[in-house]
Amino acid sequence: MSRTATYHTDVSWKGEHLGYVIMGNGPEMDFSAPPDAHGHEGVLTPEDAFVASVNTCIMMMFIWAAERFKINLLSYDCRAEGTKLIEIDRTEIFTSLHLMPVIRIATNGEDIAKVENRARKALRAAQKYSLVANSVKSELKIEPTIEVVPTRER
Repeated sequence: MSRTATYHTDVSWKGEHLGYVIMGNGPEMDFSAPPDAHGHEGVLTPEDAFVASVNTCIMMMFIWAAERFKINLLSYDCRAEGTKLIEIDRTEIFTSLHLMPVIRIATNGEDIAKVENRARKALRAAQKYSLVANSVKSELKIEPTIEVVPTRER
């Protein structure tokens, strides 16, 4: 049986090209258009939030999958880049998102190739079950670097 969940944010205008957002989960912050669109530097932009939402959702789903696949995760760091197309009429769309996770895993005596294969399966599962990634129409490319270490390092 299907079910729903609702999330909310509240925004208010502070003047010029600056706003304030209160997220339903608690964080509050200023936001603006990017500086190249007459916005302010040093604050959240909708473009940053869009790219971050995909990056953070994929990471959380990878952690979920790593637990289920019994992967001894040591670290996960990921740079994400979104490419925006600006048309002649000034309409804009993100055409692609490129995630480059660096994943470190300990083997604890297991075969390195098997551990790496499980990590790749976990990453595919993360993409499959990512609410945010499944909700955008941009092309999503994930190019991981997976380092499997023979002992449990920290």
